[in-house]
Amino acid sequence: MLGTARSKKKKNKNKLLLFFLLIIFSILLIGRYYKNGLMAVSAENPTNINIEIPNGSSSKKIATILKEEGLIKNEFIFRIAVKNKKAEGNLKAGIYTLNTGMSTDEIIYELSKGGKNDNVIKFTIPEGYEIRQMADKLAEEGIVDKKRFIELTSDKKYFQDKYPFLMELADGQSLEGFLYPSTYEIYIGTSEEDIISKMISQFVQVYERDIESSTGDLDLSLNEIVTLASIIEREAKLDEERELISAVFHNRLKENMLLQSCATVQYVLGERKEVLSEKDIQIKSDFNTYIHQGLPPAPIASPGKKSLIAALNPAEVNYLYFRTKDDGTGAHTFSRTYEEHLKANPKK
Repeated sequence: MLGTARSKKKKNKNKLLLFFLLIIFSILLIGRYYKNGLMAVSAENPTNINIEIPNGSSSKKIATILKEEGLIKNEFIFRIAVKNKKAEGNLKAGIYTLNTGMSTDEIIYELSKGGKNDNVIKFTIPEGYEIRQMADKLAEEGIVDKKRFIELTSDKKYFQDKYPFLMELADGQSLEGFLYPSTYEIYIGTSEEDIISKMISQFVQVYERDIESSTGDLDLSLNEIVTLASIIEREAKLDEERELISAVFHNRLKENMLLQSCATVQYVLGERKEVLSEKDIQIKSDFNTYIHQGLPPAPIASPGKKSLIAALNPAEVNYLYFRTKDDGTGAHTFSRTYEEHLKANPKK
């Protein structure tokens, strides 16, 4: 019996030793796998590769881009390396020239510095710009051919195959409102098609990340959301007033009142007049909300994220009117009734 007990004890010790050996072997194997994953894809024959990291990209998204371009060996190991270096919040959007001879650590270092390339230029589209203003600005900066840019943006059909959500829009509708206002980096010589596509992609990214989850609260189509947001963008001068202005338009829609937005008339006129005449507000157009009920048929400008959010989150107020104050701040006076509206801003 004693011999049997000793034999069992010896076997247990052997099993325990084997178990620890397996753990050590696994750790060494994993360590070797991890170390190999950090090494350059092709140290002996490096190849330069131009990549773009979009705004708002997570480390997971960046890892996918790098793997697809053949710059890293393993996405998971890249993400672990980023986490170990505490660089998750430091990786910057931009255009980079990297090469396959760079290790993962070197790539993380470059992405943390930010992209630089002599063949890259930046352009900025301000919030509230119309397509015609974009075309003028980009043409003046030598970035696009104005005629080609306007032609491609005049009808959604040119891009609806690539961006199926555009099929929700009416036939023949332009891309007004769906070219996201932001700062972009492009290679010199980038085509008008690619520039427009880049701006639509940015709209999609912002919409899916910050807007889409709230759309179920209101019975509005995508086109109506962007249209309302574009009016808010053009009417609001102060961020804190966006939701108040949104509330006025939502309340007017509920009461079947005309929206009477000066911005929609300015869009028809093709100029941003400070004061509209009686003749101006009677101009015949589906976009003139002084004579046509409800929202215009399409956006009147490109709204930014704050206006898109405001369109879906009107303030809980019962205002039906607003008018710009005469103090030069861009602030508005809000009123519940027409009588209050007149008293708050008496005609001089």
